[in-house]
Amino acid sequence: MAVTKMTSQTEQAVAEHQLTHETSKASLTMLLASAGCALLAGLPNQAQASELDNWDFDAATLIYAESDSRVTAAEPVISATRNFDSETKLNLKLALDTLTGASPSGATPSDQAQTFARPSGRGDYDIKAGEQPLDDTFRDSRAAFSATWSAPINRDWAYSAGGYLSSEHDYRSLGVNGSISRYLNEKNTTITLGGSFSSDSIDPEGGLPIGLSAMAVPGSANFDQDFSNSRQGSSDDKTITDFLVGVTQVINRRTLMQFNYSISASDGYLTDPYKIVSVIDDSSGDNYGGNYQVNGQNLYIYEKRPDTRLKQALYWQTKYQRENSDIIDFSYRFMFDDWGINSHTLDLKYRWQLGDHYLEPQLRWYSQSAADFYQRYTTASDYQNVDEISADYRLGDMDTYTVGLRYGYRMAGGSELYARLALYQQQSSGSSGFGKLKEQALYPDTTATMLTVGYKF
Repeated sequence: MAVTKMTSQTEQAVAEHQLTHETSKASLTMLLASAGCALLAGLPNQAQASELDNWDFDAATLIYAESDSRVTAAEPVISATRNFDSETKLNLKLALDTLTGASPSGATPSDQAQTFARPSGRGDYDIKAGEQPLDDTFRDSRAAFSATWSAPINRDWAYSAGGYLSSEHDYRSLGVNGSISRYLNEKNTTITLGGSFSSDSIDPEGGLPIGLSAMAVPGSANFDQDFSNSRQGSSDDKTITDFLVGVTQVINRRTLMQFNYSISASDGYLTDPYKIVSVIDDSSGDNYGGNYQVNGQNLYIYEKRPDTRLKQALYWQTKYQRENSDIIDFSYRFMFDDWGINSHTLDLKYRWQLGDHYLEPQLRWYSQSAADFYQRYTTASDYQNVDEISADYRLGDMDTYTVGLRYGYRMAGGSELYARLALYQQQSSGSSGFGKLKEQALYPDTTATMLTVGYKF
């Protein structure tokens, strides 16, 4: 979908952040080998072998599936790194993902059936009484390519520069990034300054809805005109500018520590064009399953978010290698923004080295407060007075928990097979509502399973 990439981008991770089919390790290996042969076509066989020795490849596929037939995703990723020397590298990465399933629309459940217009304006869908309003038209595919060059300037300085291109049917992103690093204290201390800039274009199905306008009533005589009147054009854009300053410190021969401060400024269209908000009857929801009705039809309005956002984050990570070569990896991240969201992320990994094998369990906890304009619903007496509103659960109070286990096997020649299985649970919270809303699950939990299979060579 267009906005709030789980870049989250699933902080999720988005965000963290997705799939429907799994590419086998064998086919990925063949694909990479074919790509390498194409790049080196025309070189003598001995030169080809020598050139391939300078490349490192990592091919992986992520499978993501939410419970209750919600979003499923499949994302194969291929990364190739050309090593010119120990410090000069070119990294190329290609990601292809597909998403299908049902996504929460933002509306509240009701003790009566509900009918919603599809985002495209073509057709509608029904939600049974007591069920969560999920838009089952959620489908997307994306292709993303990035390239990064990193090299030393001299023995005390290094730099990197890169670019990024991502495209899907309703969203496109083009970005550049770069960094410069200064080595101190015999390279035991590294200070890094980095930045990135991206320009994104949003072209949603059915056009851009006018924030806070009423959703057209499916089946009504004036549906086409009402739908057209709720639109403000076919596309819009936004920019994102990021800066980072970081310090990496070698504490001793077994301990490495990193501290980062980052700031991110977004400007432009930041609303999710596919999200709506239920308008609830003030009379304690005695009628219509709690929904407020106009001319005998439930009223829903399109969400509207601010057109700027400033995020700041502090990050700390420590890695410690025990005498038996096991590795402890712990990190903490605190994020705050001018939307009123504060979040905390704790991540702990422990890698057991078992000869040519390793096991790496992971525990991750993420907690965030709600945005200032987040409301699970609005009321008939208030909806015309709000300036900004969203019922998107990703902007509400929530806690998420991830338990994962990674297994790896190192083969002769340095190749590695690995797999990771993780279980994810998201718990949202908020006001229980009033009247008939108290009978509904306004903040349902979400669980998901993630499987990653990869091969490094």
